[in-house]
Amino acid sequence: MMRTVDLRDGSLSSTEISARLPRISSNIDSALISARALIDDIIHHGEAALRDQAREFDHVSGHAIAVPPSDCDEALTALDPELRAAILESIRRVRLASKAGIPPERDVEIAPGATVTQRWIPVSRVGLYVPGGKAVYPSSVVMNVVAAQVAGVASIAIASPPQSDMQGRVHPTILATAALLGVTEVYAMGGAGAIGAFAYGVPDLGLEPVNVITGPGNVFVAAAKRLVRGVVGIDSEAGPTEILIIADDAADPLLIAYDLISQAEHDELASAVLVTTSDKLAARVENSLRELVPLTRHRSRVDSALGGHQSSIVLVSDLDMAVLVSNIYAPEHLEVHTENAHALVPQLVNAGAIFVGQTSPVSLGDYLAGSNHVLPTAGQAAFSSGLGSYTFLRAQQVIDYSADALREVRSHIRVFADDENLPAHADAVDARFTVPVASALPKTEV
Repeated sequence: MMRTVDLRDGSLSSTEISARLPRISSNIDSALISARALIDDIIHHGEAALRDQAREFDHVSGHAIAVPPSDCDEALTALDPELRAAILESIRRVRLASKAGIPPERDVEIAPGATVTQRWIPVSRVGLYVPGGKAVYPSSVVMNVVAAQVAGVASIAIASPPQSDMQGRVHPTILATAALLGVTEVYAMGGAGAIGAFAYGVPDLGLEPVNVITGPGNVFVAAAKRLVRGVVGIDSEAGPTEILIIADDAADPLLIAYDLISQAEHDELASAVLVTTSDKLAARVENSLRELVPLTRHRSRVDSALGGHQSSIVLVSDLDMAVLVSNIYAPEHLEVHTENAHALVPQLVNAGAIFVGQTSPVSLGDYLAGSNHVLPTAGQAAFSSGLGSYTFLRAQQVIDYSADALREVRSHIRVFADDENLPAHADAVDARFTVPVASALPKTEV
């Protein structure tokens, strides 16, 4: 069911290991061409372009792109009570964990009378994308909105594709979750066009441009986010989901099989990777998969994902090698099923999120761990963070020097400025001491 990659050759370099690891083939380059055309259409034709794209890709027309608040209220009223309770508990937990992402303001005294204050300022407005393809994701509404709210963002807008089987409305569970979070600005728009609408605004809809766009989506959404980066900030170019599990002989093969299936059911392109030191465990996981896959609701999807070239069982010689392989792969989700899982965590530096031990499955993080499930994929965890309140913050430094503190560095500034052939820089400092000004600064040459 899953192919096997044997990396027990100790002579392999990091580059050779990377080349042998399973990885989804990205077609984002070809998607960029289409996404660029769709975004340009939004820029030039606004609402009309959104409607054309909805007809072509979502098979809807005549729908309300700007969702009336009454639709959200109706959806909330009709929301199943058990689902409502689960969403509210998820909101509570994610809100608590998101607070850890707000750095404290800090004053650093560089010298007497010289301070630099590091503070964090939220962006003014964000656009949050919630996909609506093979599944409905109220959890993604929670993850995006709560992080922005905890950061202190004042203006929040949500976009989610219109549903053809619901007369072009956004899925009611998405609307109900937005209502629970107090978000009233929701748009029925999807794909690259929605990203372009957030980045550039749509005046005829009253949609103002945003400062940051976050949220997962398909390859065209990822391509669009790459194209608008620089016009706006983005979280990452999230693609098909990934799970990598590090396991040894102490692991339970049945639980590992369940966890591989849980991520494979997302998408035929999902990546499921087991890295293990044990041939015996690998064989038992394969047997468990053969038993469980036929029983799962999305069997065809799971079969495709597990049997694809992006998924495999990777055999390694020891746990040090397992750590190296994981750090090279940089998975979106990393589970550690080893005898002493906590001891490995400090070494596992490249991962979107790490789930420690057999009672911390990725499914927990998808909904109710309190952590955020919007995470970097395709190796981006080596240089990108998952979504958090910090995603919506800008670092800003405030500099406050007294006259004596400025005087102390005056000569050094002159040396720097002259060396860089920018003498006016030093002249601006000297003027504080030599030119009469209407301030409390001393006016005599020192």
